[in-house]
Amino acid sequence: MRAALYQAAGTVVVDDVPDAALGEPTDALVRVLRSCVCGSDLWAYRGVATRAAGSRLGHEFIGVVEEIGSAVTTLRPGDFVIAPFQWSDNTCPACRDGIQTRCDNGGTFGAPGTDGGQGEAVRVPQADGTLVAVPGGTAGVDAALLPALLALTDVAGTGLHGAVLAGVTAGSTVAVIGDGAVGRAFGATDVIAERGEAGIASVRELTGGRGVAHVVEAVGTPESWDMAIGMARAGGSIGAVGVPHTTPQLGLFPAFRQHLSISMGVAPVRRYLPDLVERVLAGTYDPGPVFDLTLPLERVAEGYAAMDVRRSIKTMLAA
Repeated sequence: MRAALYQAAGTVVVDDVPDAALGEPTDALVRVLRSCVCGSDLWAYRGVATRAAGSRLGHEFIGVVEEIGSAVTTLRPGDFVIAPFQWSDNTCPACRDGIQTRCDNGGTFGAPGTDGGQGEAVRVPQADGTLVAVPGGTAGVDAALLPALLALTDVAGTGLHGAVLAGVTAGSTVAVIGDGAVGRAFGATDVIAERGEAGIASVRELTGGRGVAHVVEAVGTPESWDMAIGMARAGGSIGAVGVPHTTPQLGLFPAFRQHLSISMGVAPVRRYLPDLVERVLAGTYDPGPVFDLTLPLERVAEGYAAMDVRRSIKTMLAA
């Protein structure tokens, strides 16, 4: 089958790889209908994070179940499914606590020895706990909803988790740090282009000098953390979902002095999927506009290049 491979910083190719196949009784084999490039994929593409040459790429995909292992009980071939970016059994203590990204039997698509989402098919471990079937299958879902359903695999659920961690409720004033796939038609009242101290000053000016009660940190760099702490008002809360690829060293005293509450972690997207799928199908939520470029899998390198220079916010790959 065909799949995207990382070769070196700035170089992504599509090549033949071994066909995805069942390996364990708990596996499912999923034919990919749509996948996409994540902002976190760019860390290796830009040479910031280390990745082995020839490794598989992608962790966001939706598709159709082709085969199931003998132990899979909740899925059938032909089911249209959404895959969160990490697999989980959804039964271990961490999963029962709603932290599926710390599952005792979990893992990430595209990690060494696994299939990546940017390919024609994926072996999905722990299929019963991981995959969420879409009611009605592909025949019962308008094709126009595929981008929205694809967005649920990571970016929408991650953004939601950031808001949950930050304690956001209806009517809250929130600063979101991270101008990747945020979808600026989704309610932002102000977009601040400045970074660092200038960005902090702009937020404080908009809030009468106090800062905001809630900050979502969605980047994970030392600079973005400095901004998050600087924007938060005394007694505020920060929800951090930006993966710290550059290993920020968080100084405790500024947060301590400001009485800030900080919650962080890799978003357990599986926790939110059933509700989000229901909302998309009901027409009350549409995160699909985060995709502003659609390419076939064979042209995935163009998607990486476009996102690298911000010609695209988020690129979708069609089968």
